[in-house]
Amino acid sequence: MLPLLSSSQKVISMKVDGTINPASADFIRDGIEKAVKENAQCLIIQLNTPGGLLKSTRDIVSSILTSEVPVVVYVSPGGAQSGSAGVFITLAAHIAAMAPGTNIGAAHPVSMQSQMDSIMSEKVTNDAAAFIRSIAEKRNRSMIWAENAVRRSYSYTETEALQDSAIDLIAKNEKDLLSEIDGKEVETESGFKILHTRNAEIEVFKMGFTDKILNLVSDPNIAYILFLLGLIGILFELYNPGAILPGIVGVISLILAFYSMHSLPINYAGLALIIFSIILFLLEIKIVSHGLLAIGGTLSLLMGSLMLIRASSSLELVSISRVVIISATVITALFFVFIIGAGLRAQRNKIAIGAEALTGQLGEALSILNPLGTIKFQGEIWNAESISGKIEEGEEVRITGMKDLKLFVEKTEPGSEQDKT
Repeated sequence: MLPLLSSSQKVISMKVDGTINPASADFIRDGIEKAVKENAQCLIIQLNTPGGLLKSTRDIVSSILTSEVPVVVYVSPGGAQSGSAGVFITLAAHIAAMAPGTNIGAAHPVSMQSQMDSIMSEKVTNDAAAFIRSIAEKRNRSMIWAENAVRRSYSYTETEALQDSAIDLIAKNEKDLLSEIDGKEVETESGFKILHTRNAEIEVFKMGFTDKILNLVSDPNIAYILFLLGLIGILFELYNPGAILPGIVGVISLILAFYSMHSLPINYAGLALIIFSIILFLLEIKIVSHGLLAIGGTLSLLMGSLMLIRASSSLELVSISRVVIISATVITALFFVFIIGAGLRAQRNKIAIGAEALTGQLGEALSILNPLGTIKFQGEIWNAESISGKIEEGEEVRITGMKDLKLFVEKTEPGSEQDKT
């Protein structure tokens, strides 16, 4: 009976590849709910992450610790890592496994230390150490190993992690993993459960389209670009009413950026500097400052961008690429100074076509205008009507308007300033 029973069992498998953020937290929670609903033997999370947001990590750990179905975290494929936040997720699993050629650890990035004073650094480190010790104790894993991963940024290969009881086993692939965990007894929120996975059917659970979009925009680099794109799109629409497309793109980009920023550790001083830089660029277009406003706007945008993401904990691996910041700053400055500036200057120029374009232009009377006659304007002969009395042949005239292809003209005042121009 047991082989027949095991062959009819189901296992849910899902992949988390990338940073840990609200979208991946929701994805894992949905995977656990699906596994419970379908009475699966276990949920396998194939994990490959450099880390991510602390709040999302806590949400995931909580979902795993309270799961009614066994959760297996499998760091794979070869070359994958479970870094920073991934360490907490891996240790929280009912069964932790790694593929050959993978690594785990470094839950305390040294690069983040320069952003905090010593007191704050010690505070968040102690909090992280307590958090990971509680997980290790819950899962009967090495508390010493777990604390070293946080306090000393230790990173381990799969073999070293197995030797130090940080993980339960090493598996070459998913099929090998199912064979290894078959018959193991684990304690879930609903009680003890023996796994029957050797011949279990694997159902792949993939992230939906909406979750993929939210996962993408949760990247700080994407959020930053969307925010700038949103501001530029809306301003372009305001200065060119009726363009429609820039306005639509701008609003959608801003909404997505605000969604992402809601979950990211945003420094509002940096956000204010970015908005201030846009104002300076607009003033540069309207006010002659000999480039001072443009320089101020560029510096404000650069500093605001560098300050925009402020990690509240040393565990959070979130930042905007310096290459993205510099590229976006240069492109934004050029866009406002040259593209928007050229558009506004064109709006201020005199109309070059139609009746308005003719008004104020000078011509020569080819016949006596009393009041009707003809004039010569830019090498063309036009019917004209004088609005300033009789005009003799050969006299210079000024066009005041046009109707039905007939020009209305007046006699020019000799020596006037307008005639000289």
